[in-house]
Amino acid sequence: MVFVKSWEDFEIAAENMYMANPCHCRFTMKYTHQRGAVELKLTDNSKCVQYKTEVLSELRRIEKFSGNLIQMMASKE
Repeated sequence: MVFVKSWEDFEIAAENMYMANPCHCRFTMKYTHQRGAVELKLTDNSKCVQYKTEVLSELRRIEKFSGNLIQMMASKE
């Protein structure tokens, strides 16, 4: 599993992966207190997209992205 370097690449790849196969996608978020790092992972059992950051200013982007993803997962469309 390879981590994506930029946030924009992760966001685009994750949204495309979810839209291609919404019934099989899983999204996880993990926070490691000792390093102050957040790891995001979206997988559909055949592909995996990961992103890791230790920058606190990116938390606002992560919050917005996860909210949008959860909204897409909860909608009936």
